[in-house]
Amino acid sequence: MTGRPGAERARVVGPYDLAVIGGGAGGLAAARAGARHGLRTVLVSDGALGGDCTFTGCVPSKTLIEAAAEGLPFPEAAARMRAVVSQVAATEDAGVLRREGVEVVEGWARFSGPRALSVDGQSIRAKVVVVATGSRPAVPPITGLDAVDFLTNETVFDLEELPGSIAILGGGAIGCELAQAFRRFGSKVQVVEGEDRLLPREEPEASAVLAGVFAAEGIGVHLGASVERVEQADLGGAIRLERSDGSSICAEMLLVAVGRRPATAGLDAEAGGIELDERGFVRADRFLATSATGVYAVGDVTGRLLFTHAADEMGRLAVRNATARLGRFGRRAFDTSSIPWVTFCDPEIARVGLTEAEAVEAGGRVAFVPMSEVDRAIAAGRTEGFVKLIAGPRPLLRGTGGGRLLGATIVAPRAGEMIHEVALAMRTAMFTGRLAQAVHAYPTWSTSLRQAAAQFFMETNGRRARPASSPPVR
Repeated sequence: MTGRPGAERARVVGPYDLAVIGGGAGGLAAARAGARHGLRTVLVSDGALGGDCTFTGCVPSKTLIEAAAEGLPFPEAAARMRAVVSQVAATEDAGVLRREGVEVVEGWARFSGPRALSVDGQSIRAKVVVVATGSRPAVPPITGLDAVDFLTNETVFDLEELPGSIAILGGGAIGCELAQAFRRFGSKVQVVEGEDRLLPREEPEASAVLAGVFAAEGIGVHLGASVERVEQADLGGAIRLERSDGSSICAEMLLVAVGRRPATAGLDAEAGGIELDERGFVRADRFLATSATGVYAVGDVTGRLLFTHAADEMGRLAVRNATARLGRFGRRAFDTSSIPWVTFCDPEIARVGLTEAEAVEAGGRVAFVPMSEVDRAIAAGRTEGFVKLIAGPRPLLRGTGGGRLLGATIVAPRAGEMIHEVALAMRTAMFTGRLAQAVHAYPTWSTSLRQAAAQFFMETNGRRARPASSPPVR
């Protein structure tokens, strides 16, 4: 949600109990939470409600991924994608919000003072303000990039025809997901990543599995060198990427997927007393409060876990903290340690908590089960993944009951569903041994979790939990 100059009018709307800036996942969650708490709530959005996730993120990308896996032609997949986006958007439009007790104001918001907003000349005041303006695609300062017609997640889903070839700048989640989808539709795809592996935030073993899958599917992967120049290669419209190692890559289209930047430009945060960090994200404490009294920040604009489900959790939590009857004693901190995320490639890569390298200082131990030892994976002919569980000592009780779970990575066709069993165990501070004790239906993918958890107590299939190391033991 950004601001724009306009003629100021004296009309004041409110006062409200709660004003929310931004209609994405975090803003919607905060506004709905406010209405449920009986607060007079207004949500200000400069675009269609639903934000990035509904229109240019999760919903269209996952629809395309599913359609590609089914082997649908690209035009049919694009039509399905538009229909799904419309269906999801209809559940969160202004009419729906108003029926739920949330007033909706369409326009550009900026701070005009403490807990005071100007929306296209209209003044809005509230006791509590939640900033949920989200993020935008980051565009790196590469020579010549601004002179070519490149795509981002905000424009790639507008394509009507399948490109014959596409280069994807960035080997993170967005780049890898769309690389596999476009390849399965029939495009020639090349992924360019400056780090030495795909998905550099994930476990090295997960990166290795995905690299093998990409190689088998014919996706070109170029690692370990940055792109220094982009130019139009010929009159036919091909785009050339020149890398720091002297190599070059050509494609009909270029998708830039190198991360996100905060959407705080034009917000006039300073007028509201709100501090930004060196990258432009809103500074918020663990209770999601900003430097300004009564102003909270949620979602991507905070720079913490840029995921829809994290924004949703933050939105509801911010309202709870702002309205806590016991004041600061009734607040709850936003804890990222048990919030999972998924990269929706095939196989899926799911993660929660610490990696093995991060768990070394915590005295972590690691259990590892390759999918080649899981009967369901063998039956399905999908043995390219693994389960990695990381456990550490509990306060006082140390390793009793296997200790507590610190993190997990799962690579499997249904990893995105499997990870929540671990997330629940972590959220409830469950003994690791409970996973080993829980009877799992056979043969399911989730039996691999029980197999892994058993390694903290005994040797199974010749494997026993080992101390965490950095880099991880291969």
